[in-house]
Order: sequence, then structure tokens, then C-alpha cells
Amino acid sequence: MLIKVYQKNPQLRAIRQAIEILSKGGLIVYPTDTIYGLGCDLHNKKAIEKLYRIKQMDEKTPLSFISPDLSEVARYAEVSDRAYRVMNRCLPGPFTFILPATKEVNKHMLYKRKQIGIRVPDDNICRLLTKTLGNPIINTSVPLWGEKLLNSGEAIHEHFEKQIDLVLDIGVLVSEQSTIVDLTAEPFEITRQGKGEITI
Repeated sequence: MLIKVYQKNPQLRAIRQAIEILSKGGLIVYPTDTIYGLGCDLHNKKAIEKLYRIKQMDEKTPLSFISPDLSEVARYAEVSDRAYRVMNRCLPGPFTFILPATKEVNKHMLYKRKQIGIRVPDDNICRLLTKTLGNPIINTSVPLWGEKLLNSGEAIHEHFEKQIDLVLDIGVLVSEQSTIVDLTAEPFEITRQGKGEITI
């Protein structure tokens, strides 16, 4: 299913449809403040398994999750005072922060994690999805499939056909990945420079 949405003021009907699909273990594609993301409910292992199959990834490959704000992060990751200050300064924004994973997040993963990536995008659609669902969404980027650039909802929908239950389409989204910051390192380390600029 393909639904065109407005990024600044997404239609609530589309958000409700996405939440219904996520709650039933489905996969959705949605825009973020960087690139299109592919995601599912963090609490649904079968959906996570399906996500790994679609991206042809080994289950040991790490994933991140999207949260509406920092209030829920401490449930899933260990956040030091210093790490919190860095995140609070930069979020919402185009960053993925690596933190030590808690038992709560490992309860839902296919493979035990020592670390987890946290995203709080500056995007209304992501914020509404996670707030309405009531818990984080597992997130991975929609891949550049071979020579095919999947940077629009229509292209993604056409490529994956029935493998994905819903695509929220805002049109072409410039493909620029998030900046990854490892907050488990000492000192903190930028492991991938992407869209976000940060001084640590």
C-alpha cells in the first residue's frame, strides 16, 4: 500500500493506518529527517525477523530504533550524565547515538546486543508514529539496491511490491545518512559523518 503524506502536517488517517499495521507485526517505510527508513514495532520479534530477511542481513547486524524524545531512551539504553547532555543538545536531529543496551531492549532482539543505536529525528511523521504507537520503532535505512536509487516512496513501493505493508510517501528525499556518534567510547567518537554536524 502506498499513501502520499505531507511531511509538515501528516494526515492523521495515514498515521492511524501505519500504527494499525505496526501493531499487527507489519513493516512500513516512512520518511525521516535524513533518508527513508524501514521499520517495525520494537516489541514484535516476528516483524524484526521479516525486516532482516528483506534487507538480506545476518541477525547479528545491529539496528537502531526511533524514539519520539529522550524520555523513553533510559528504558532501553544506559545513559550517563555526559551522554545525556550531548544528546539533549543535538536532538531531535539527524544523529544516531550508540549507547550500551539494557536488558529491556535485548528482550525484544533476535540476537543479544551490547549496544544499541538511538534516533530521535526532527520529523513530524516519525514523532507521530512513535508517540501514537507508544514505544520505539526498529529502524534501518532503505538500501541502495544495486544500481537502483530508492529515494522516493513510489520507487520503494515498486521495488519491494508486497514485501512491505505500507509506504508513507513524501516524494523524492535526498539520500543523506545520519551522523553516527559512539557514546560508549572514551572520548566520544564520530564513527560516520553524515548530515548532522556536531562538536564533541
